[in-house]
Amino acid sequence: MKRNLGIALATLLIFIMSVVAGGTKASADDNSLQKMKDAGVLRVATSPDYPPFEFQATIDGKSKDVGMDIEIAKQIAKDLGLKLKVMDMDFGSTLVAVQTGKVDMAITGVNPTEARRQSVDFSKIYYNGGQAFLVNKKQLKEFNNAKKLHGAKIGAQTGSLQHKLAKQDFSDSDIQSMDKTPNLIFALKNGKLDAVGLEKPVAEAYAANNKDFAMIDAGYKLDANETGAAIAFAKGSDSLASEVNKSIDKIHKNNWIPKYLKTAGKYMKDNLQDTSMMHYWKYFYNGFLNTTLISVLAVIFGILLGILLVLMKLSSWKLLSWTATSYIEIVRGTPMMVQVLLVYFGLGAVLNLSALVAGTIAIALNSGAYVAEIIRGGINSLDKGQNEAAASIGLSKVDTLRFVILPQAFKNIWPSLGNEFISVVKESSIVSIIGVSDLIYQLNVVRADTYRAVAPIVVVMAIYFLMTFTLTRLLNHFERKMNND
Repeated sequence: MKRNLGIALATLLIFIMSVVAGGTKASADDNSLQKMKDAGVLRVATSPDYPPFEFQATIDGKSKDVGMDIEIAKQIAKDLGLKLKVMDMDFGSTLVAVQTGKVDMAITGVNPTEARRQSVDFSKIYYNGGQAFLVNKKQLKEFNNAKKLHGAKIGAQTGSLQHKLAKQDFSDSDIQSMDKTPNLIFALKNGKLDAVGLEKPVAEAYAANNKDFAMIDAGYKLDANETGAAIAFAKGSDSLASEVNKSIDKIHKNNWIPKYLKTAGKYMKDNLQDTSMMHYWKYFYNGFLNTTLISVLAVIFGILLGILLVLMKLSSWKLLSWTATSYIEIVRGTPMMVQVLLVYFGLGAVLNLSALVAGTIAIALNSGAYVAEIIRGGINSLDKGQNEAAASIGLSKVDTLRFVILPQAFKNIWPSLGNEFISVVKESSIVSIIGVSDLIYQLNVVRADTYRAVAPIVVVMAIYFLMTFTLTRLLNHFERKMNND
């Protein structure tokens, strides 16, 4: 049902986290419900870029998570007598968050497939809306039913159920996949696709709120046990699952799902009342603040770590040298995305780190490795006579390094360090996958809320450019001062 972005990576990380955190948190003595009651909080993971299931709306001047899934989570928390805490993150991270204990459950329109049941447990199906295709209304005569899509260009989210079904039933069509549903919608609107496979309520929501789109039934024959939406829990959370299933039964008995969808539709219409970028300035402003905070802290601690690593690497003690070299090679040889997820879910299994803190630590640890190599290059570029001259006037090795070597090295490597600082600003965007509300995270939220493809991208590009341009001018100023000294 819901997009399955990063399912392969998530599966790999679940295995890694099991090793780091000592395996699954479930045990024969299930205390999942009691732990939550002791804390008084129900922590729920979601990915708010999939209306009408979950998305964001501005309420009383503040951005809040809304949608059918959020209403269901509220009801579950009410029935359990707990305070609801919604934790936003990329969809590919939600099941990992459940498995590693970062959250108590994930409600994000996910399908309880057999593959996923190997990693997490699921509740009863709380909603099954069916499958549909979204098409351009001007092509409705040409594609007025699913059979006519054979041979057409069909889009679906990468790794999703819709992608799997399209490949099975439309093998003669050009099946294209993208990571984000909004990107598929924009491709459809621009004529790059003839149809997009979606969950029926999602297709209905897009069609109802955009006069250019129409919905047609997909006509798939499906197994309701795998295609409906269910709530995910950590393995062995039977007591929690039992109580949640009671809430789901209560919701079905009172027929509250249509009411939840109606409420979600109202928020979607409210979002479309004003889709100007000025209306969403707070989203971009908050993203700018978090991006700036992460970048500044990562640069400061990255420099300090880099100096420490280079001293260790140049040390005559083999243990220190080998440790620093190994760290640098591992960091430089693995993707930053994996490092961010490892710190958040791995280290977070031991220490209760927020997404912002974990993201900052991961970026700083990554930057430190590159800074170390830059500094080492600057030290090696100096004439060896500098050490001899310092020794001749009685300076110790520490004083030589502090007053002679490092100042000259930093002067030589300043342009390279400047490039690293600029890279940190741009690469910090990766923290959006764990739910940090940086610029990229807010970009995706605004695109999902407004259905506008280009304008939010242009705004974020302009903000990043102003940030890096200002930083470049500042770095050039200090470079000129060093050259004049």
